[in-house]
Amino acid sequence: MKSIKCFAIHDRAKLPSYSHDTDAGMDLYSCEEVVLSPGEWKKIGCGFQLEIPPGFLGAVAPRSGLAHKQGVTVLNSWGVIDSGYRGEICVILINHGYNVIILPEHSRIAQLIVLPFEKVNLVESKSRLGESDRGSNGFGSTGI
Repeated sequence: MKSIKCFAIHDRAKLPSYSHDTDAGMDLYSCEEVVLSPGEWKKIGCGFQLEIPPGFLGAVAPRSGLAHKQGVTVLNSWGVIDSGYRGEICVILINHGYNVIILPEHSRIAQLIVLPFEKVNLVESKSRLGESDRGSNGFGSTGI
């Protein structure tokens, strides 16, 4: 298991944690009460910083229970945290539901998944690309 430095910048911060040993994502917690009206979105501070090593990224993903039960999700899903970022970890939440949502301080508002990645060299081709099974069909062409 890789170790990543985490630093609390607010005294109210609750650092990310796994709920279960087999979880891929760590819970991210708000460090303040969050009130969201229908259609409203806000940047919510989590009160800590991360030192993600080169070759890895932090992916901020929605929590399915929050989305399903209350219509609240991460607006820019996935949010990407680059290894060079050292600011406060924040989550942009949006209320797609019909009611005002009040989330108390230390509510689980999103998940953090740390993933390896590989940089690629994009090369402009002077000729058409190779064929594939899907071809050039657009979004949704494979059905529901």
